Amino acid sequence: MSSHFRPPNLVLATIGLSLATFMQVLDTTIANVSLPTIAGNLGVSSDESTWVITSFAVSNAIALPLTGFLTRRYGEVKLFVWATMAFSVASLLCGIAQSMGMLILFRTLQGAVAGPMYPVTQALLLSIYPPNKRPMALALLAMVTVVAPIAGPILGGWITDNYSWPWIFFINVPIGIFAGLVVANQMRLREVVTQRPKMDYVGLITLVIGIGALQVVLDKGNDEDWFNSNFIIITSIVSAIALAIFLIWELTDREPIVDLKLFRHRNFRMGTISLVLAYAAFFAINLLVPQWLQINLGYTATWAGFAAAPLGILPVILTPFVGRYAARFDLRMLTAASFVVMGVTCFLRSGFYIGVDFQHVASVQLLQGLGVALFFMPVTTILLSDLKPHEIASGGGVATFLRTVGASFAASLTSFMWSRRGVLHHSQLAEQITPYNPTAQQAISQSGDTPTTFAMLNQTISAQGLQISFNEIFHVLGWIFLSLVVVIWMAKPPFTAKAGAGGGGH
Repeated sequence: MSSHFRPPNLVLATIGLSLATFMQVLDTTIANVSLPTIAGNLGVSSDESTWVITSFAVSNAIALPLTGFLTRRYGEVKLFVWATMAFSVASLLCGIAQSMGMLILFRTLQGAVAGPMYPVTQALLLSIYPPNKRPMALALLAMVTVVAPIAGPILGGWITDNYSWPWIFFINVPIGIFAGLVVANQMRLREVVTQRPKMDYVGLITLVIGIGALQVVLDKGNDEDWFNSNFIIITSIVSAIALAIFLIWELTDREPIVDLKLFRHRNFRMGTISLVLAYAAFFAINLLVPQWLQINLGYTATWAGFAAAPLGILPVILTPFVGRYAARFDLRMLTAASFVVMGVTCFLRSGFYIGVDFQHVASVQLLQGLGVALFFMPVTTILLSDLKPHEIASGGGVATFLRTVGASFAASLTSFMWSRRGVLHHSQLAEQITPYNPTAQQAISQSGDTPTTFAMLNQTISAQGLQISFNEIFHVLGWIFLSLVVVIWMAKPPFTAKAGAGGGGH
C-alpha cells in the first residue's frame, strides 16, 4: 500500500494536478460564449453549433464512470498523464478543425479523454497529502472547480473578441503538456499495483447507448418540442431500455464496469444525492443569470460575465480557511449552511424585476459565493468518508458522473421552463389589454394607436412574461436548496477523508 508516498516537491505536484483540472473544467464552459462566432466562421446554424457543447458533454459523461475500471487496469498516475497529454492533442485538433463535423469529432475525443481526469486528480491529491492536510487538498480542488466555470465565459468572450475562436482551444496545449510532464516526473516513483479486470462489454455498450441517447434528448428536446417529436420519443425509449439493462447487469455482474454497490454506503448515498441535486440547481443558476442579463436587461456578453463574476470572489478567499478549519465542525453543519445561503440568494433573485441595477445583481452573486465556498469540500468529504481506500477513484468517478448528468438535466429543464412559462405569462398579461380596461386604453391613447405602439407593448409584455417566469424558477430553486438540508443531515459522522489507494491495494 503506497499511501505514504510523498512526491519530491509537494507544491509542484499539486500545481500540476490542479492545472490539469482547471483546464478540463474550463473547457466545459469556455466555448459557450463563442458559439455564435464559431457557427458563423464554419457556416452552420446556431442550432448546429450547440453540438460543440453536446458532443463534449456526452463523451465526457460516458467516460467518467469508466474511471474505476481504467485505474485498476493502468494505475492512477499513468491514466492521469495519458489523459492530460491526449487532452492537449485533442485541443490542438479542435483549434485547427476546418469544418463543423471535424470540430464535433475532436470535441467528442476531448470530452472522452477528459472523463477520468477529475476523479483521478481527486484520488491522487488525497494520496499525496497526510491525513490532517487532506481537507486542504479537497478544498483546493473545490476552488478550482468553482473558479474555472466562472472564468470560462469571461475568458472565452475576451479571446473570441480580441483574437479568434481557435485560441480558446490552443491555450490548453502548453498547460496540458506542462501539467502532464510535472505529474509524471513528481509521481514516477509511486508504487503501482494494477489488475487485469475483465472487460464488462454489456455494461459498457448499454452505458454508451443509454447516456448518449439521454444527453441527445436533453440537448435537442427544446428545439424539437419534446414529446411532440418522434425523434425525441424514440431516443427516450432507447435510452430508458439501455439504462434499465445497464442497471440490472451492473448490480448482478461480478466485475461491473461501474461499481453501483458503492451506494450501499450510507454517507456515499446521502452525499451523492446532495451533491447531484445541489450542483444541478447551482448549474441552473449559472446558466439562467447570464442569459437573463443579456435577453431581459440588454447586457453585452462581457458585461453579463462581469455581473455574474462576483460569485467567484468569496470561494477564492475562503477556501483555504474552509480547508484548514472545516474538520473542527460537523461537516453537515457547513453543508447545511451552504444550502441555506444558496436558498436565500435564490429567494432574493425571485424578487428581481426588469429595472434592477448592476450593483444589486452583483451583490446577490457575491453573497451566493459564500454558499459555494462552503459547498464542495464538505460534501465531497462526506460522500467519500465511508468508502474503502480502493473505492475512492471509482466513487469519485460515479459521483462526478451523476453530477454531470444532473447538470445536463438542469440545463435543458431550466431553459425549457423559462421559455415555456414566459409564453404562458405573456398570454395571461396580454388578456388584460382589452377595450374594457381603462388603464390599458389610456396607455395606448397616450402613445398613439399605431403598429409601433403595439409592437413595443408586445415586447414589454414578452419581457415581463420572461421576468415572471425567471422569478418563479428561482422560487422553486430556493426550496430545492432548503430541502437538501434534511438530506445531508441523514449522513452519519465520522467524516474523515481517506487516501486513494496506491493502485488498488486492498
